[in-house]
Formats: sequence, C-alpha cells, structure tokens
Amino acid sequence: MLLAAAVYLNGTILTMDAANRVVDAVAVEEGRIVGVGSSREMRQRAGVGARVVDLEGRAMLPGFWAAHDHFPAAASDRVDLNSPPIGRVHSIDELVAALRERARATPPGQWVLGRGYDDTLLRERRHPNRRDLDSVSTKHPVWVVHTSGHLGAANSKALAMAGISRDTPQPPGGAIRKDASGEPDGVIEEALGRVARLIPAATREERVQTIRRAGPLYTARGVTTTVIAGGSAESIADLREARDRGWLPLRAVHMMREADDHGDDRIRAGAVKLFQDGSIQGYTGFLSAPYHRQPEGKQDFRGYPARSRAELAAAVRRYHRAGRQIAIHGNGDAAIDDILEAYETAQREFPRKDARHRIEHCQTAREDQLDRMARLGVTPSFFNGHVYYWGDRHLELFLGPARAARISPLASARRRGIRFTLHNDTPVTPVDPLLLIQTAVTRRTRAGAVLGEDQRISVMDALRAVTIDAAWQNFEERRGGSIEPGKFADFTILDENPLQVAPERISSIRVRAAIVGGADTINKR
Repeated sequence: MLLAAAVYLNGTILTMDAANRVVDAVAVEEGRIVGVGSSREMRQRAGVGARVVDLEGRAMLPGFWAAHDHFPAAASDRVDLNSPPIGRVHSIDELVAALRERARATPPGQWVLGRGYDDTLLRERRHPNRRDLDSVSTKHPVWVVHTSGHLGAANSKALAMAGISRDTPQPPGGAIRKDASGEPDGVIEEALGRVARLIPAATREERVQTIRRAGPLYTARGVTTTVIAGGSAESIADLREARDRGWLPLRAVHMMREADDHGDDRIRAGAVKLFQDGSIQGYTGFLSAPYHRQPEGKQDFRGYPARSRAELAAAVRRYHRAGRQIAIHGNGDAAIDDILEAYETAQREFPRKDARHRIEHCQTAREDQLDRMARLGVTPSFFNGHVYYWGDRHLELFLGPARAARISPLASARRRGIRFTLHNDTPVTPVDPLLLIQTAVTRRTRAGAVLGEDQRISVMDALRAVTIDAAWQNFEERRGGSIEPGKFADFTILDENPLQVAPERISSIRVRAAIVGGADTINKR
C-alpha cells in the first residue's frame, strides 16, 4: 500500500466519478491521488510526517475548469470600460473620462487602450465613435475593444495610422462602419487586426508579469485548469517561463494551430481554434433568421459568416485529416450549420473514431442541430453566462422571446446524452464557475427573469460540466476531472456543498482553497 504525503479528512467529497460517489477523505502522494474513501481508511494511508488536513465538513470537489478562456487577458493593463455589474462605466462621457485619465499619464504618440465597453449598457445605447475618442486625445492613437471582443472603435489618429479612409474596401468577414457622409465612423467589426496589428507588442517580461497577476484571479474562484482559446508557440513559451518562475498556479490547455508535442503535466497544446462567425450582441453572429431588432440602417439583417462554407470545410478537412481536434467558434445557428456540415464532410471523407470536435459558445443551437451533434459526436462548450449577463437584452434586442429562451440549450443537449462544458469566456465576463453553475440551474437573468425554464439542468449535471466533462472534452479524463486514484490531486474546497444550498445562493458560496497537484492556494477573501 502506497503511503500518502497528505490526507484530507472529514469532508463532503464530491468525486464526480462515474457513480457520482460522495466520500469523506482522500489521500495524496507526489501530486496524485492515491486513495479515496473513509476518514478511517485514509488516515491509515498517512506516512510518517504526512500532512493531515481536517476539512471540518467542507465540500471538496475536483478542481474547476475554465473550459473556454483567454487567460491571462483578465489581468490586462488596458482601461476597464465595462458597465455594471462587471465595471463602473454608465455613459460615453464616463468612458471618455476614464480614457482621458490614462492619456494624461501616457506620453504623446503612445497608444491609449481600453476594453470591455458594451454599447447596449451605455446610456446612449451606441458605440463610441471617432469623434468621442478624438475628445480623449488627438496626440495619442486611441483604440477600445467591445465587451464581445469582436468589435472595436478607434480615434482619427489610429484610423490614419491604419490607413483606413472613405476609400478603404470592406474587409472579408468584417466591416468598417461609415457615417452618413461616407467617412469611417471609427467602429470596426471583426477585422480588428487592421488597427490592433499596429499596437507595439508587449515584451516577454510584460507578458509573463501579466500571467503572474492573472493566476490568483483564477485560483480565487476555484479554477485549477484553464483552456486558452487561441494562442501560439510564443504564448506557450510565456506560460512555461511563468511556470519556471513559480508564477503559474494552475494548469493550461492551449488551443493553437501549430502542433506541439512537448506538453507536460502543467501546460499542453489542445485543439485547433477556428472561427465561423462573431458575436450576437455585436450583431456579427450569423443567424438563419433576422435579428429581433434590426441594427440602424439594416433590413432583414442576420449577421454574416467569417468565411464561406467551402472555405471552412477545407480548413476542417486539413486539420481533421492530420488527426487534430478542432474547436470552432459558432454563436449563430447559421454558423453552427456551416460547422456541422464541415465536420460531417470531414468524417465522411476521413473517418476517425472519437475526434471530439467542439463548437465554442454554441448560443443558438436548434433541436435538429443537437440531433446532428449527438450523431457526429460533437461536443459544445456553452457560454451559458449569456443567460445572466445578456439574457434581458437577448429578449429585447437581439433574439426576441422564442430564440432567447433557447440560448445555451443545456437541457436539450443533456437529453440527447451530449457531453458539454460551461464557460465564462474571460475576460468577456469574469471567471466564475459557481455563477455558471447557478445560472445553468436557475436560468435567471440579471433582471430576475427566468429565461427558458425548460433548459434548466440539475446542480450535479452543472458541476460535472465544469469538472469531469471539461476534462473529457479536452482528452484529459484519464489524468483529471474527478477525484479517483491515479489522477491529479487538483481540488476545489468550498465552505458549503452546492448540492445542499438554495440554487440562488450557489454563486455566493465561498471558495476556501484551490489545490493543484497537492499544492494549496488559500483564498483569504
């Protein structure tokens, strides 16, 4: 019998194994679980000098997964332009004031950058335009990114640096918005790289320091693994540098197009990330029927795809044939149609068992599309935080009552046996797995409305979606996601058991600690 270096006793341990067993003790040795059972049994596993932790009845779960994320962007030093409940900006004037404060502290000619504004929450109900941002500064290029990450706004100096004028052709899969006179108004849809590519790259040291700041934001919420939705060999190298300095307190699965065979227990490459549309709240999501309330100057507008169906199918075929897992961003149901067609074509031409191809966000999946996902073995990662953060505006503006009631159709997926995950898409919304669980169970919006009661799922199903099902979705189920012998000793300790509190209170449960490989990060909040 292998003795343990640490044992955790007297807890309510939700193992998330195949039987959803609940035990009261677990034993750990060299970062792995070596025993699960009763406190008496696990105490006997303690070696000489073993650390004995009395959980005092608290709940222990497998460490939470941030199943689709943009770590470490939550720790960016850009000006926070979010509106409540995330930030403090209520109007264009307040947005401008926050940027002016940054401009005063920034040498002329250097960029003033902001993120997170939401036109539907600003008093004026519009995007900031070039004139607003010119009032911030004409000596600095100014660039701010919408909360969705799919639109941005630039001042005149930034537009001039990017060579964007009234004569600039519209970019494929995006749009340069123009005013009544035909001049660019500063707002750019999807093609953000036209401006963003001009922003000086952060140094390696700056990037690693951002990782250092971001890690505690995640462990404070019980997250022990992040799935980073898009990156490169450079960002993998940044993570490894942070790990080597002791500044990466969680594991990372990094979606990237390049193959990387140098993964380890802390950092590894995951799926290939592709896009097929944008953001529903930015009117760039690709729907099969028009938006409920049309954007100004549009008729029968339903968004647009990032590329043609044939172009998407060609990219999917290439990566699928190479044996890669593929994760495609698809919010609108027309985009989801394109994605499923590409996956089915690739599988028909080059059959593979258990490819576990993903659809990211998957906001407006129809019942027939869920049938097709079940048949193809496709696994969605639902941005179900939309129900809370944008549900009221989906009702009023974007989708209308019938479609809004079906955003993130968790119960429909569950009935078909589809395994799925839940995510915050941080920094679009703050990392908060407990709020995702609460929202999956209650379907309550910020205003308190219940949005699609028939799409509610159980607390246990929601817990599995941020633990074992997330590990499975990323081919990590043999190493993590549940509390079973042989797996990583990655745990979240909560003051209360989510199965035993009122559903409306789940998000307020205190995270006591996050444990990665047996190393504790105590939450002193």
